Amino acid sequence: MLKEVLDWLRPGPGKVIADCTLGTGGHAMSILREIGPSGLLIGIDRDSEVIEVARGFLSQAGNPFRLFHSNYGGLGQILQETEIGGSTVGARGLDGLLLDLGVSSYQLGRPERGFSFQCEGPLDMRMDRTSGPTAGELLRRLKEEELARLFWEYGEERWSRRIARAIKTYLRKEPLETTTQLASLIERAVPRGKRRIHPATKVFQALRIAVNRELGGLEAFLSTVYQYLRPGARMVAISFHSLEDRIVKHSFLAGFKGGVYRLLTKKPVRPSQEEVRENPRSRSAKLRAVERI
Repeated sequence: MLKEVLDWLRPGPGKVIADCTLGTGGHAMSILREIGPSGLLIGIDRDSEVIEVARGFLSQAGNPFRLFHSNYGGLGQILQETEIGGSTVGARGLDGLLLDLGVSSYQLGRPERGFSFQCEGPLDMRMDRTSGPTAGELLRRLKEEELARLFWEYGEERWSRRIARAIKTYLRKEPLETTTQLASLIERAVPRGKRRIHPATKVFQALRIAVNRELGGLEAFLSTVYQYLRPGARMVAISFHSLEDRIVKHSFLAGFKGGVYRLLTKKPVRPSQEEVRENPRSRSAKLRAVERI
């Protein structure tokens, strides 16, 4: 949703914009070109691997940017340590902020990261591979009831109990170590019938959210991020999961009622049919935007 991001974010010459979910720099490159040599792009990502990919890509623009290996929850400290025009960005405030939530195409395309069941890889799923338990460790550690609740709450998986029971039964006999092992186990555990998506889709989504503690971190970030935005600054958030979108929606609405934000999108903006045809992963995207007042 590049066009939509630029339309709502409105980057312009001299602006300071933070891309808090940098990825490989797709959105960031277009923003960087818009803000020019007098502006500054601040890029943040939990994945040190994608930061280095983005660094090489963004260097082609010739405009100033600074990249940080961090969760977006570290934005406040980053802004206090980053200077522009003789003062810190924290003192000045941002002119715009982008959140593109969920897993990136780069991560999905790397079997060794364990995000996808389309190809064999370890059950990792960590966005930051330097810390935290892997998906495989969670499957071993959590009790059957806890797994079922996780699959239901984070994946909205109808067959959560049946899948959790199948996983724990399997683990009592032998190790569960790869993405394809898990996907095959889930496929056998749920009833056959008409399927719009692969039966492992929601379980993998739930595990990824749990491994990376995505929802709690998002809620905490959105409750305080307004303090880093200048009056007139815009924030754009793209979510791919109903739980993420609900958190964004309620946070933006609370800011509107509290006199902090002007709502720019009363309903979520969806990708065009053309984009969905070109990039099927975008089909569940929802974009929401606010302006600081």
